[in-house]
Amino acid sequence: MYAMPAAFATELEGKRVRCGLCPPLCLLAPGDMGTCRTRRNEDGKLMTLIYGRLLANAVDPIEKKPLFHFYPGSRSLSVATAGCNLVCPFCQNYGLSQRLRCADTVDVRGRVTAPAEVVEAATQSGAKSISFTYSEPILQFEFVRDVAPLAQEAGVELAFVSNGQIQKDPCKELAGLVSAANIDLKAFLSESYKDVLGGSLKSTLRTIELLASSGVWVEVTTLVIPRFNDSEQELRKIAAFIAGVSKDIPWHVSRFHPDYEWTDRGPTSWETLQKAREIGLAEGLKYVYTGNMLDADGESTFCPSCKEVVLSRRGFNLERVAVVDGCCAHCKAPIAGVGMETCQKK
Repeated sequence: MYAMPAAFATELEGKRVRCGLCPPLCLLAPGDMGTCRTRRNEDGKLMTLIYGRLLANAVDPIEKKPLFHFYPGSRSLSVATAGCNLVCPFCQNYGLSQRLRCADTVDVRGRVTAPAEVVEAATQSGAKSISFTYSEPILQFEFVRDVAPLAQEAGVELAFVSNGQIQKDPCKELAGLVSAANIDLKAFLSESYKDVLGGSLKSTLRTIELLASSGVWVEVTTLVIPRFNDSEQELRKIAAFIAGVSKDIPWHVSRFHPDYEWTDRGPTSWETLQKAREIGLAEGLKYVYTGNMLDADGESTFCPSCKEVVLSRRGFNLERVAVVDGCCAHCKAPIAGVGMETCQKK
């Protein structure tokens, strides 16, 4: 088994080791694996089993992450390995995220890839960024840390698409490695996170706050799921929290479709997503988007000042750009984001 030393490990008596990366703070005896099944105690040393074991490697529009205000119109090299530190029964990408729990072995069978190879692939493809996505990139922390200086030297940014389940100290270090992050805020009830997802709401909220306050460009996604998190009260609490961090943070409310273990309910209705978008705007958020469905208004960026469309999208493609030097072409008000002054149609 290909393994590398894992970060944030505390070695204890009896060759036990405490993993300090995620909220469970797994205490592992020799031979034990963490709940994520990507880290194992090997004779008193915490090892990661997924370092550079890439199972996905594709060039995507940055809008697919979704990151709508981070170099709009650019391309991002998306990379992923197996594993997740949540057990969401509605996971839309469970083939990667839950792969290690579904298999009888921890062999992820991905191709071992060096950090320099990832950066070279990004530069050769013309990608502006490298996105760690599809599964849970927090579990790739060691790999991300090694990619970061090489990417910076090459002028390539790093982006994260994550559930935010990370301890405070690793999160602080992460803030110095990545330029942008889309964080999934899956619900606003602690019980939902603990009993359904196997995680911590507090951790995700702290991650959003810490990354935003550290200068990382943050966007938030909520997969709106019937009979789980689609009540007006819960959606309003989510929107109010985001607005309390920054009203410039874009909120993506995305359509659920039956998948993985939750096939007992239908897709999110158009009316529910529209209501969620209205709630976000009413709570003061400047940019609220609908996802996983075609919706001209819900996919477009409106100037918060004059309400004119400044970026119109169809799917993941920019169709019209009315942003000049990072400002609305109509009224000259600034449009929040990173790289807005360079956005262009693909």
